[in-house]
Amino acid sequence: MEYNLEEIYFLLLCIKFGLKDEQELVKIIEYYEYLSEQGNVFAQLNLAFCYISGIGTKKDNYKVFELYSESAKCGNLIAQNNLGYCYQYGIGINKDEKKAFELYLKSAEGGNHNAQNNLGICYQHGIGINKNEKKAFKWYLKSAKGENHDAQNELGNCYYIGIGVDRNYSKAFEWYLKSVEKGNHNAQNSLGSCYQYGNGINKDEKKAFEWYLESAKGGNHYAQNNLGICYRYGIGINKDEKKAFKWYLKSAEGGNYSAQNEIGDCYYFGKGIDKNYSKAFEWYLKSAEGGNYSAQNEIGDCYYFGKGIDKNYSKAFEWYLKSAEGGNYSAQNEIGDCYYFGKGIDKNYKKALFELHLESAEKGNSNAQFELGKCYFFGKGVDKNHNKALEWYLKSADKGNHIAENELGKYYYFIDNNYDKAFVWYMKSAEGGNPDGQYNLGFCYHCGIRSKKNIEMAIYWYERASDNGSIHAKNALNNNSLLKRSK
Repeated sequence: MEYNLEEIYFLLLCIKFGLKDEQELVKIIEYYEYLSEQGNVFAQLNLAFCYISGIGTKKDNYKVFELYSESAKCGNLIAQNNLGYCYQYGIGINKDEKKAFELYLKSAEGGNHNAQNNLGICYQHGIGINKNEKKAFKWYLKSAKGENHDAQNELGNCYYIGIGVDRNYSKAFEWYLKSVEKGNHNAQNSLGSCYQYGNGINKDEKKAFEWYLESAKGGNHYAQNNLGICYRYGIGINKDEKKAFKWYLKSAEGGNYSAQNEIGDCYYFGKGIDKNYSKAFEWYLKSAEGGNYSAQNEIGDCYYFGKGIDKNYSKAFEWYLKSAEGGNYSAQNEIGDCYYFGKGIDKNYKKALFELHLESAEKGNSNAQFELGKCYFFGKGVDKNHNKALEWYLKSADKGNHIAENELGKYYYFIDNNYDKAFVWYMKSAEGGNPDGQYNLGFCYHCGIRSKKNIEMAIYWYERASDNGSIHAKNALNNNSLLKRSK
């Protein structure tokens, strides 16, 4: 909504002189009503402001709509813009985005900068008109040149992301800065991002933190979430998990779905707050119901493992599916596992492989790539194909998957009989902390595979594997003959 100077002046008078006496306010409202009936456009706008704000009268969206309609008929650009807003959000009238667009256009063509910005939003998001990013950019530019700070921020976004114009971080920074100079909290947050990632300006995490803080204090929920991230990971400020939690909470309570997911993580892992699976589940659920794909995956995990809620594989599958359909790679992998092991859904190796693991694997998920390799290796849902298995194990291992590294070692040892390559992959897996890789490396040293026997190194790797839970390594260490040889 847009308000003119007279409306703001009226509000300031009420605040300044403490017009709490209902009779005084009623007199003012009566005066505005009289002038409105005479066709006074400014009185109509002021009265609409009173009805929408509940100043001196009860809030009444229907009267708001009527008053803006009357004023708009007289050609008032502010009223036309505000009437468009009523149609867009269903204030006092049924929602009609096409009508909203028409009114914004009329007001924008008359030179109203707020309407020009609203028109840009309509074109960008397809509200009442087909999406057209170039036209969105054009209207944002008109509005921004008219010193509208919201449009200046939107123009910055266009240059930052490449909406209707080629991406240009330097120009994005310039427009964010113009908007910030007028106190726009969204632009302050965007400026923080520019400094954090070095887009359009030299990277400066300390300045990024300062701008996030400025924006967060102004109530911007995205900045509050970003501030939480800064405190959590030590970006531009010393790490402080308690402060991270505090800012995540502010953002989450303001309805930010990403922050709600972060709060869930804090409770789940005990970061900045005592571990509490029930509260973690509550926050994940809020975020998940808001459409956050990561949180939907986490809800699936909660149901799958019984964390904060009773174990329920069927519900776990439902939430994994929602998340997977939104493109979450981890959830796609989890869905594959559900089909593979028959958790929450009937076993279906073919679905596990081709419909889920394959999709996720092709998008680069290393766990899915490993699982796909297993399917090809053992012939689950597809014909056995050791070459294909090797291909997918390699892709997964190249991304640092230590389980896949161990499987490659086994492949080269047992299938290809290439002990040099087997040793190299066991070493990678072992150094990455995989207990099976550590045991297999110990076995190589124990038996002199690829090099002379080295019992000391064998014991070293068996001990590390044993500490990480390897039963085979524990059994090897209990072998008296092995221990005797080490002396």
